[in-house]
Amino acid sequence: MNLTKIVSICFGIIADIRFYKPLQNFINKTYIKAFDISLDRFQPYYCYKSLNELFTRGLREIVEFDKKEDIFISPSDSFVMQSGSVSNNRALQIKGFSYSVESLLKDKLDSSFSYVNLYLSPKDYHRYHSPCDMEVVSITHFKGALLPVHKKSLNKNTNLFVRNERVVLKARDRFGDYIYFVAVGALNVGKIIFYIEPRLCENYRGKSRKFLYKQPRLIKKGDELGMFKMGSTIVLFAKNVEILKDNIKVSFGEKLFKKLVESTKGDKNGF
Repeated sequence: MNLTKIVSICFGIIADIRFYKPLQNFINKTYIKAFDISLDRFQPYYCYKSLNELFTRGLREIVEFDKKEDIFISPSDSFVMQSGSVSNNRALQIKGFSYSVESLLKDKLDSSFSYVNLYLSPKDYHRYHSPCDMEVVSITHFKGALLPVHKKSLNKNTNLFVRNERVVLKARDRFGDYIYFVAVGALNVGKIIFYIEPRLCENYRGKSRKFLYKQPRLIKKGDELGMFKMGSTIVLFAKNVEILKDNIKVSFGEKLFKKLVESTKGDKNGF
């Protein structure tokens, strides 16, 4: 077990501790100040009984977003670190550093797929939502390292997303095309949670495991999918889309992709 994994496990244990109320309030306020966190959309600091409760805080109000089927929304509050089209089965983790998409997903993708890397900093809302209506066909959990995923680390560590622990959700959108939702672990991210697959939370010592669904599981756009325990990265791969955001801060619910409907005309499966 490497050092970052040990540090992450220790941090996760501490973050789950519910301290005496005045001390916990002090810890919460210190963390909020240190990372310049706004709680405008969330409950006040004193409502959280541990740091993990603060990290994984839920929204206080419903977020409105574009309901049109050809619009895919940002699944999280995050920063778009990199985006582009898959080329020769490769994508960029950041400019100058490419990696094998097949190694990340265990699936080959062609140039009709676009991708976007969404970085969730420690100050961000740590829950993630479905970017579109989709039928989940499988979820794969890959064990790995827990290297940091901030910009400095992306510019230093090659194949970072492939090396890190991750969960790959494979689904079909309303137009019959595959979409991949990759939740990448990072330093101090002890767990990657998807509500539709509780077995991900079980202790597991193998290299990887895959959950296949004979009856695809329908998730509506905007529905909450799960959460990170601390900041991390989401990588989305979608087919036949136009990228609407690049190198910019985005909030959950903002337009991220626009489906090129004509390119999939006749493929819509109407689930």
